[in-house]
Amino acid sequence: MGSLNNGLFGGFNGRVGNLVGYTLNGKSVIRTIGHSTKPLTPARKANCEEMTVINTFLRPIMTFIRVGFRLITAGTDKNFYNAAVSYNKKHAVQGEYPNIIMDYTKAMVSMGSLLKAGTTTISKHPEGIEFKWEVPADLPWRNRNDRAMLLIYFPDAGVSTYILSGSRRHVGQEVVAIDPNLTGSRMEAYISFIDEEATEISDSVHAGSLNHNDIENQQKAAPEKLKKPAVVQEKPKTAVAITATVKTQAPTPKKPTQQHKSFQWSSTQFNSTTPLYNYTFYAPPS
Repeated sequence: MGSLNNGLFGGFNGRVGNLVGYTLNGKSVIRTIGHSTKPLTPARKANCEEMTVINTFLRPIMTFIRVGFRLITAGTDKNFYNAAVSYNKKHAVQGEYPNIIMDYTKAMVSMGSLLKAGTTTISKHPEGIEFKWEVPADLPWRNRNDRAMLLIYFPDAGVSTYILSGSRRHVGQEVVAIDPNLTGSRMEAYISFIDEEATEISDSVHAGSLNHNDIENQQKAAPEKLKKPAVVQEKPKTAVAITATVKTQAPTPKKPTQQHKSFQWSSTQFNSTTPLYNYTFYAPPS
């Protein structure tokens, strides 16, 4: 049931029939719901596949992109998730249906006007993953204390680890602790900067990948093992003569056909006259 919060001519919240009303960024929005019965065209199939790929990437990093796209959507009728989907669907998806995949090197997890990171590298560290970024000699003074926002996404596990307020920009490095069980998993890393007042944020930069080549090599090696099975030399088998004895069952002799017999018997026990009885015996059927 929907409710009219602002009178008869205002927007409503809730569901009325196949209409749903809600408020988005201070604006009343009404949309229809339902399921299409039309068959999917190739273009719609490709769009559905692209949305699946994008959502699989964005959902595990929801907290990070909420901060990363918050400022760019402020004062508009869009939210952070819409902005993240819009950019990445257009720029970070590659391939043709049904082989659509993410290009993680082109993905963005934050957008803004602040000075973005320069050359950045990542490497394994005893305490996690270490980020190192370039600190220019002519770095503007007002950007020295910008805070690093660091994200590590694990595509195979579908989880992420992040720091929303890390080292200051002029420090040039930071270590992000990760789950020890994910040390060997594929990783995609990103870096952004946000000012101390959280009023400006930079575009994100793909900082690098880890364990990507190791996993690909393992996948390539697996088919090779199937193509070259081990050859086992078998000893020649000695021919063995097998003599089969077939017993012939003697036919069952037929029983001689018995002819029926007849006789007569007379008795005077019950009557004065002598009755005559006729009896005939037949052989049982064979």
